[in-house]
Amino acid sequence: MIAASQPDRQPDGASPASRPARLVADDRGRWQRELADAITSPAKLLAMLDLDPALADAAIAAGTGFPLRVPHAFVRRMRRGDPRDPLLRQILPLAAELTTAPGFVADPLAEQASIATPSLLHKYQGRALIITTGACAVHCRYCFRREFPYADQAHDNPRQTLALAAIAADPTITEVLLSGGDPLSLSDQRLSALTTTVLHTNHANEIDDEVCSAIQKLRQPHVTLLNQAVLLAGVNDSVDALAELSQKLFRCGVLPYYLHLLDQVRGTAHFDVCQSRAEELVGLLAARMPGYLVPRLAREVPGQPAKVTLAPRLPLAL
Repeated sequence: MIAASQPDRQPDGASPASRPARLVADDRGRWQRELADAITSPAKLLAMLDLDPALADAAIAAGTGFPLRVPHAFVRRMRRGDPRDPLLRQILPLAAELTTAPGFVADPLAEQASIATPSLLHKYQGRALIITTGACAVHCRYCFRREFPYADQAHDNPRQTLALAAIAADPTITEVLLSGGDPLSLSDQRLSALTTTVLHTNHANEIDDEVCSAIQKLRQPHVTLLNQAVLLAGVNDSVDALAELSQKLFRCGVLPYYLHLLDQVRGTAHFDVCQSRAEELVGLLAARMPGYLVPRLAREVPGQPAKVTLAPRLPLAL
């Protein structure tokens, strides 16, 4: 998901032209209030979208350990009355999450074995990842850290100081990723010394005029914006959906970078797209789009020195 409701630190789904002038003015606390007002009740969400209220029971049961959370700005991008809306599917808890599936586990990427110091993961040579926070604007149902023990990885400044010191002491580390949770939920002060821009967008409907405007603000000189998406059944597992996403990203100045196969975390098997179908989709996308609009199909495999990248392969017959 793009840090969909707050890339400009002001999550509001309305376009600037449609908002009163007093709201267009700079309001540094507005995005925090939007996050605080996020929807956590399945019944409320279903009512807002004119959907069957009977869906609430399953959503409540499936959300016991990982509850619903979505800002109003993201909901405003959903189609009313459509239970198959691709944005809704990413955030509404479903009964399928309670089904046990072979191979789907609590820590699919074996991140616990990669913790170098509290808040610092060091899985790959030359790269490190800082867990900046456990907070997120949106609870994505496919999140591979839905069972991550954030409480054991304190995010206070002393712990992160230790993480930064460990990075500084290792000359082999040349790339540092900020992750969480959502790093953009941190205060501007905490972000000032920890800056990176990678967008995470799965469907073209997540990008409206306001998001595109926010992206333009991020595109300062010498800043390249890249997007990584997750291939999700019922959300973006078609050539048309992937092509529209790449085109819309590029129009906003963002390059499609990675298309990830699903990390097999417990409760997400209903999102899984098999590798052979994923390769077929990327091959068809490569046949339709210029190379710079075709993301790399990738999978993270515990113990491997890097992400396993599958190059697009053209189909034999179109």
